[in-house]
Amino acid sequence: MNLLASIEERLAPHGILLRGAVSFDEGEGPPVGDGFARIVVLLGNVGGSVWQPFSAWRKSQPDGGGVHPLDNWSRAVIQPIADAFSAAAYYPSDTPWWPFQQWAVKAEGLQASPLGLLIHPEYGLWHGYRGALGFAEPLRVSAAHVRDFPCEGCLEKPCLNSCPVDAVDPASFDVKACRSYLSSAAGQSGCMIKGCLARNACPVGEAYRYPTEQIVFHMRALDI
Repeated sequence: MNLLASIEERLAPHGILLRGAVSFDEGEGPPVGDGFARIVVLLGNVGGSVWQPFSAWRKSQPDGGGVHPLDNWSRAVIQPIADAFSAAAYYPSDTPWWPFQQWAVKAEGLQASPLGLLIHPEYGLWHGYRGALGFAEPLRVSAAHVRDFPCEGCLEKPCLNSCPVDAVDPASFDVKACRSYLSSAAGQSGCMIKGCLARNACPVGEAYRYPTEQIVFHMRALDI
C-alpha cells in the first residue's frame, strides 16, 4: 500500500488517479520483464482531471505534442513512474490492444452502458483510462466490489433516443451513419463542438462532464 501511495502522490499533479487493480495467477497476467504481471494497476482520469496538466504540457512542446498528443503525454507521465518502481507500463494505444475494458470491469466492478462505454455510478460516462502498471510481485489491494448499475433503473434510456441519426442501439453501433453525420454541417455545429449528443444525454455523473475544450479535442481526434 505504501508503494501505491507513492505512485498516487507522483501522479496527482498530472490529474491521473489510481483506478483499481486486477490480480492474476502465476503466468496469466501481461508480460513484465522476463515474466508475467501478478497485478495490474489501472491509471486514469475522472472528469476533466487531466485536462489542465495535459494542456500546459502541450503548450510547452515545440510540436504541440505530436500527432497523438494525449497518448504521448500519457507516456511522458507514466513511463518514468513505471521505470522508478520496476513496473511495466501498458497503454490503451498499444498494439496488440491490451484489454483495458476487461481490466476495468474486474478492477472497479463496472458494466457497459447501452452506448458500449463503461458507466460509473458516480462519474457516469465521464472517465477514462490513460495507462496501467504491471508488477511481477502481488500487492495487497482491496477487492473490487460490484457497483450499482445505473442503467438498470433508467427506463427512458435517453442515450438511445438522442442520437440524431439513430446510430446507436443496444446491439450495434452504425459507424457509417455516425461518421456521415459528423461530417455534415449539422454534425459540425452539433456533436463536433458539443460532444456526442447520446453521451451528453446520460444524466449520471453530470458534474464530471468534460470541459468544452476537452470535448472538442476528443471529437476532433476522431477519424471521420
